[in-house]
Amino acid sequence: MQLNSTLAATSAAISPGGADRLAAVLAELKLLSPDEAAPAPKTQAGRPPVTTPQDSGRPPARGGVRLFVPGARLVPTRSVTAAAEAVEHTAAARGIACISGQRGVGKTVAIHQALQLLPTRIPVWQAVIGVKPSLPQLRACLLEALGLPAATLTRRPRAADHALKQVLRQPGVLFLDDAQRLPPPLLDYLRLLWDEPGTAAALLLCGAGAERGITRVPALRARVLTWHKVAGVEPDHLTETLATFHDVWEGANPADVKRADAAIARGNFRTWAKITSHLYALAKRSRHTKVDSSLIKQACARLAPTP
Repeated sequence: MQLNSTLAATSAAISPGGADRLAAVLAELKLLSPDEAAPAPKTQAGRPPVTTPQDSGRPPARGGVRLFVPGARLVPTRSVTAAAEAVEHTAAARGIACISGQRGVGKTVAIHQALQLLPTRIPVWQAVIGVKPSLPQLRACLLEALGLPAATLTRRPRAADHALKQVLRQPGVLFLDDAQRLPPPLLDYLRLLWDEPGTAAALLLCGAGAERGITRVPALRARVLTWHKVAGVEPDHLTETLATFHDVWEGANPADVKRADAAIARGNFRTWAKITSHLYALAKRSRHTKVDSSLIKQACARLAPTP
């Protein structure tokens, strides 16, 4: 059984009072007046709130986050919280950030959580990068993300670049996921856009290995304000994190969870989401009232072999 859900998290899912602190920074940088700060919604202690994209007031971003089992909740782990705070600072400072880490550790989750904190009048653009893109393809991708007529501007590079620069003169955030796909010339093209006088938008470059590509472009590397590497789920908090993620894990033996993490998941939250999906299905079919080592082993056996 599978549930696809586009991520939309409130500020309380990151840290108590997070919206108020971010609002103060934005106001100081003249991105937000003090009276625009909205109070953080109240939630039940111990459970991260989950809202719909309509609740956030911001259109849902492309892609989103897949939760592989009904009843799963988005969990503000420490690593996700730290990444979200780095994104918040970069957005407020109108800088460039590189968010890296292994696949499945929660980079995109953290960024979407942080972007949901921004006032809805601050535009957020997400560009979808193709595999081995060319400069015209990247330019068209950016035009589309920023709401510009890509079909008419793609064949006019100078006009397209001028239009991009004009939009980027307003405060906003451009989020490029899978930035590791961009070769040095295209990363340098982004640097040129951000070097344009008057640029007020922030740039978030996210991806597994994105930092390696950026370091090969010295001019861009020197302009990155924030470098952040998202770590996996901490072993000491894994059982608690999983119980928050889904009720099926409540009462699980921490030793069983630790063994499965060492053998299969290795701190990767996406892998744990898949294990949870299989565990949920197995528990439903077998009418298990409590997760045990046998059930966990059966769930883990349905994943691909560990390389």
